[in-house]
Amino acid sequence: MLTSEFDYQLPTELIAQEATPRGESRLLHLGRDGTRQHVQITDLPGLLSAGDLLVVNNTKVMPARLHAWREATGGQIELLLVEKLSETHWTALLKPGRRVRRGTRMLLADGLGVEIREKLVDGRYRVQFSEPIEPHLESLGHVPLPPYIKRDDKPEDRARYQTVFARFLGAIAAPTAGLHFDDELLSRLRDAGVGLAELTLHVGIGTFKPVTAELVHEHRMEAENYRVPAETAVAISEARRQGGRIVAVGTTTVRTLETVARQFDGSIVESEGSTDLFITPGFPFQAVDLLLTNFHLPRTTLLMLVAALAGKEAILDAYADAITHRYRFFSYGDAMLVERP
Repeated sequence: MLTSEFDYQLPTELIAQEATPRGESRLLHLGRDGTRQHVQITDLPGLLSAGDLLVVNNTKVMPARLHAWREATGGQIELLLVEKLSETHWTALLKPGRRVRRGTRMLLADGLGVEIREKLVDGRYRVQFSEPIEPHLESLGHVPLPPYIKRDDKPEDRARYQTVFARFLGAIAAPTAGLHFDDELLSRLRDAGVGLAELTLHVGIGTFKPVTAELVHEHRMEAENYRVPAETAVAISEARRQGGRIVAVGTTTVRTLETVARQFDGSIVESEGSTDLFITPGFPFQAVDLLLTNFHLPRTTLLMLVAALAGKEAILDAYADAITHRYRFFSYGDAMLVERP
């Protein structure tokens, strides 16, 4: 399968630069028979049934973007923290990073320093801070908005780029399908008999790493850490027993559930680990019946996952319809509810 099969043309003005208030997004409902409805996220309770179970990702986004200045020249460099290696060592992306050499020293506010220790083969750098950086992230860090949002982060992004479920710090990007929920919508879902369960997958670079290979199967996902608590495993088992559907909120939730299901013969059990599962058309789903998700970039693993769930042609047709109807795309954009045929 060619990566180019997952391409589409998107008018730049449809890339959402600001978030709408929670609970006010539009929703494209793609039924299991391929039919499409244009509704609102507030219509979600009526599209689900009593006994269905929403499963959400409760990871919390770190303010992982840092501004530093070269000790020697004063030139500014931006760091995006990727992975913690020890109390003071991290891997990071640097911008600009081409001319940064091993041993380069940089200064941050609060008297902190950081040194380049090694350039890694994947374009990242191993960096060492003068002291643990985590206690300083709230004061020094910036919201790691994706690069297609063409503005600096603002104070309101601190709250808006977190889901209402966010509890466990560790992600460098939001599980954006969860951004659509507010307390009122969750209350209406409960009143409709729809259950709620949580898991954790700390979103990393792997989720958004571009697919550069010509053939889809040549791409390799990077591992991301997950945890499925016992109460979620029990809730999923009970929902299935009673005939309810499992509604994954976000592609990260899908990857977590399907990873566990592959390990335990289709069952969801309490577990934790890391996953590099790459879901493409033809994938045998075992855990998820519906997916609530945003509209994703062309040629990405996210779009391929959604196409695997509903069918490539059905998804590309739905995206074309969304463009015609001027939906807002990507992280701060509108949503889709996708049913598995």
